[in-house]
Amino acid sequence: MKHIVLKVNPNDNVLVALTDLNKGEVIHYGGEDFVLSDNVQAKHKFLTQDLSKGDEVIMYGVLVGKVQEDLKKGSVLTTANLKHAALGFETSEERKTTWNTPDVSAWKDKTFKGYHRADGSVGTGNYWLVVPMVFCENRNLDVLKEALIEPLGYGRKNDYLSQADKLIAMYRTGAKPSDLLETEVFVETQSDKSNRVFPNVDGIKFLKHDGGCGGIRQDAETLCGLLAGYITHPNVAGATVLSLGCQNAQVSILQKEIAKRDANFSKPLYILEQQQVGKEADLISEALKQTMAGLAQANENVRKDAPLSKITIGLECGGSDGFSGISANPAIGYTSDLLIALGGSVILAEFPELCGVEQNLSDRCITVNEAERFSNLMRTYEQRAEEAGSGFDMNPSPGNIKDGLITDAIKSAGAAKKGGTSPVVEVLDYPEKVTKPGLNLLCTPGNDVESTTAEVGSGANVVLFTTGLGTPTGNPITPVIKISSNTALFNKMSDIIDINTGTIIEGEETIEEAGARILDYVIAVASGEIEVSAVKHGQDDFIPWKRGVSL
Repeated sequence: MKHIVLKVNPNDNVLVALTDLNKGEVIHYGGEDFVLSDNVQAKHKFLTQDLSKGDEVIMYGVLVGKVQEDLKKGSVLTTANLKHAALGFETSEERKTTWNTPDVSAWKDKTFKGYHRADGSVGTGNYWLVVPMVFCENRNLDVLKEALIEPLGYGRKNDYLSQADKLIAMYRTGAKPSDLLETEVFVETQSDKSNRVFPNVDGIKFLKHDGGCGGIRQDAETLCGLLAGYITHPNVAGATVLSLGCQNAQVSILQKEIAKRDANFSKPLYILEQQQVGKEADLISEALKQTMAGLAQANENVRKDAPLSKITIGLECGGSDGFSGISANPAIGYTSDLLIALGGSVILAEFPELCGVEQNLSDRCITVNEAERFSNLMRTYEQRAEEAGSGFDMNPSPGNIKDGLITDAIKSAGAAKKGGTSPVVEVLDYPEKVTKPGLNLLCTPGNDVESTTAEVGSGANVVLFTTGLGTPTGNPITPVIKISSNTALFNKMSDIIDINTGTIIEGEETIEEAGARILDYVIAVASGEIEVSAVKHGQDDFIPWKRGVSL
């Protein structure tokens, strides 16, 4: 490690500890000495100047909080002495859309191997969906899953059953609790593709959810839009839809949403309504026949070369830490800039985690109308949160705070680095579809799974997911590439992390070098050459966002 502290922006009045520092230690940085008045854990911050109560703390070059008491230079910032504060924002007539386009000559002739669809999109996977219109159909999904997954070769081999059998046998032969606890059993989970009946189909995915009825009508309509986003997604070959019949989320709404996203929709789509079919046995039998026919058709698809402009990356962070904003997030921000320069699309979401950087993003919108839409969505979202007794300032989780993200503005300023530096071409409300190459802003929650679910529904065929604490989040149809902000996490949770950017913290790699490395990895994943950890473990997280109350 070349440095033990870092100033992220020249205008900051804090330094970030890159390793644990001790009270009384003298830190030399930028030609100045700082005597630490407290112990400073790695990822946390200390002041570079004396501040009086109410003074502003600047990090990433923006306001991230105000101190609640007089503090001396070298004082560590905590939840007790720093409270969230962020700059206001307004829509300006001046657009700031110029950016330093990165050199992409190393990738200009590269392609990836994907599944070409009739609408011109290209998938990084080839999946069949089974979709319920309402939670009442979830049991039928379970029946279909049991009937299809193992026989068609999509099961996952693991040693957990053998481990349980061994422990049961030990108990039955008189083992004590301490004996059970000390037993070592190696467990390995993996997919076996050799026995697949349909080798060109990556899987059958069952989008179970708890919506479709109750709530408010807007929730049902939004759910239909999300499901339509998955059915029309380039990673999907076709779908079997199960409807009860009387629910709010009517099939007619789904069909309208499908047409909105693809006016010439031609994928195989089988719709069964239980109240029309009658007996459960008849419903399941018909669903099995139709799904098998659809799988046979989907199996005819093969990977073919496609330009990198057909890649749409969703940007996500979860279990963030104090290093996320200075390693993993800016690294994928550079990856984003590279892909956009190559004609691809990128989605930056998690609106609660853009608090404090709204002005920068608003100014980067290519039109005033887009800037106004972004501002309206942000203000409306925060107002609704406050009406519910919360607010963006309550966004950091206990894990975030423990690892250095002690205000929402600190967390947000680092999270926004995922979006790189390019102009914002369009602002979308959930669950609208990405239609333009470039950087798109999508209104979603900060919740990992809800936001990832939304980004994929809007068209992301690859997701880059940064984490400092570790999270297994995945998606049913889109590969979620996990990127650690620190090497300790990469080594500790190597079974769920794909890429390490702790190399940036350790001075072994620049942000640009890491970003380029990540783009090469994305291309390999998009081509089916690498199976990411979330896919390998069958981490099929799917949670629609409910924005309304329940009636």
